[in-house]
Amino acid sequence: MADMNSGVIEAFRANAGVVGDDVMGGHFTGKRLVLLHHVGRVSGKEYVTPLVAAADGDAYVITGSLGGAPKDPAWVANIEDGPGEATIEIGDEAIRVSTTVVRPGQPDWERLYGIWAEYWPDAKEYEKNTDRKFPVIRLVPKA
Repeated sequence: MADMNSGVIEAFRANAGVVGDDVMGGHFTGKRLVLLHHVGRVSGKEYVTPLVAAADGDAYVITGSLGGAPKDPAWVANIEDGPGEATIEIGDEAIRVSTTVVRPGQPDWERLYGIWAEYWPDAKEYEKNTDRKFPVIRLVPKA
């Protein structure tokens, strides 16, 4: 996973946030990605994770799907246990965002997950791989 992410991050930064046909067989062509900066809750190390981000007004919605793996990706707990804010790279700029993790059953989860699943067609395949419902993280740019 780290090798795959490294290639996506490199392409993202080299092309002002556009990851096209030359990366992962064009899997992300035409989709908005963000690079989420987060600190490991155990290691204290800074990580950067590329994620598909759907727009929700002025905010962005990302999801801890991990391709439908049985457990949430570690970055979700890093955000959930973190300070409630993070930095994302979008396009060619870095911005501070407030972070809200919305779990299944919480208010607004269905709406937010629906936005992301509609934007990212692979969501239906991910859902087939697991019984778990994916946490949604809403990223709101700070003024």
